[in-house]
Parts: sequence; C-alpha cells; structure tokens
Amino acid sequence: MRIATWNVNSVRTRAERIAAFLERNDVDVLAMQETKTADAKFPYATFETAGYEVAHVGVSQWNGVAIASRVGLANVRDAFDRQPEFAKKGTPEVEARAVGANCGGVEVWSLYVPNGREIGDPHYDYKLQFLWSLADTVRPGGMQVFMGDFNVAPRDQDVWDVSWFEGKTHVTEPERAAFQMLLEAGLYEIEHDSQYTFWDYKSMRFQHNEGMLIDFQLATAPMRDLVQQAWVDIDERRGKGASDHAPVIVDYDTRGLAYDEVR
Repeated sequence: MRIATWNVNSVRTRAERIAAFLERNDVDVLAMQETKTADAKFPYATFETAGYEVAHVGVSQWNGVAIASRVGLANVRDAFDRQPEFAKKGTPEVEARAVGANCGGVEVWSLYVPNGREIGDPHYDYKLQFLWSLADTVRPGGMQVFMGDFNVAPRDQDVWDVSWFEGKTHVTEPERAAFQMLLEAGLYEIEHDSQYTFWDYKSMRFQHNEGMLIDFQLATAPMRDLVQQAWVDIDERRGKGASDHAPVIVDYDTRGLAYDEVR
C-alpha cells in the first residue's frame, strides 16, 4: 500500500494538481492538511473521478484535513479522543485538525498540529496539549499510521539554520519533548533521504534550500516492519502554484492484511 501525506495549502486551489500527483505516483491513500475549506465546498468530484473515496473535516477557510483512499474508507472519525479545544476569543471548540479512518486494514490519521504562533501565546500551549493528547491514541501493537504536518522540527539538523529560530517556535525543548512522547508511546518515524519537507514562500527559501523537516509519517512497530521504501516528492514544491510543503510517500507491504487486524 502506497501511503502519502501532504500539506496541500488549499485543496480547492490545487485539486487538479493533487489529482495529477495521485496518478503519477500511483498513491493508494493520501492524507491532506490545510485543505482550507468547509466540507460542503470540498472538491469531492475531482477525487471520485480518480477512483478515491474522501473523508474531510473542515468548517472554514482555516485548517482542514482529509483522507483520500482507493483501498476502502471505513470507521471515519472527525477527531481523536480528548482532542483539545481552542478559541482565542469566544467559546472553545475542537478545530478541524484530525481525521482518522480505516483504509485497507490500516488505521490512518491525517493531522494538522497547531502552529504555536509564538512562545507564550495560548496557541503554543494548545499545540503541546494537542500532541500530549494524541499520544493517548497510539496502540503500539495496532496497524496505525499518524501523519501530517506536525509543526515540530525534532532535531537541529531539521531546520536550515537553527540559530535563525532562536526564540521562535518549532524547535523549542517542550515541542520536541512532546514529539518525543509520540515515539515513546510506540510510534516510529519513517525515515527517508530528503533533508526537508517545507520551504517558506518568503525570501526564496526553496531556491536557497532553506527548509524544515516538519511533515512525517509516524507508524507503529507492526507497520514500520512493513516499510519497503520512503521518499519526499520534492518536484511538487517546484513550479507555479506549488504548495509550500512537499509530499512524504511510503510503501508498506500490506499484502494479506485483514481488516480485522486494525481493531
């Protein structure tokens, strides 16, 4: 099973590009983040024409996550247990940052972890709470893959210049410790040869290869043991109309996997 994750930075803007990516890479399951649209406006037809079922969670032009699958889509969840709420003003609510489903015997989660904004901002605490709560969803012996934009660079080498990030989010000790909690809960980072997955639009970051590694596929041990290869499709960061993130793609040998194994 070929599983990909991609922060698409507006699914309506890039629907045809995403469909072309799916075809070119022969992807079975795609987790998308920052779809930036409400459920009613999601371009379902584009994916259905390509042979994919879609589960989407979105309420506005902010956030939004989706799973597109051509190997089945069952037991869809629009949040994980104890997913924290947030509101800068007004009544806190669960944002559109997580969607889970069983796809061909694998429990897949598409996640858009809060950015954190600034150290000391309420959004920073919200980010940490999100990651802490997510760790409780891990079943180490299950067939699970948690993937998406984690907005954390776990190591100094995962950013183009760690000194530039001094006093900024994404590289702080609490964020890295929260990411580490996911690994200690039973997840494994699926590794590849690419240095980065995100390059800001500003200051010609991509052209200068000034990027960050913040998009991941984290798998339980049974899924990690099925990994055949993994890579980042950096070509998707090139050209007009590209997202500022590149997709992370992993091949898992799931032949013979029964649906009941995910339960």
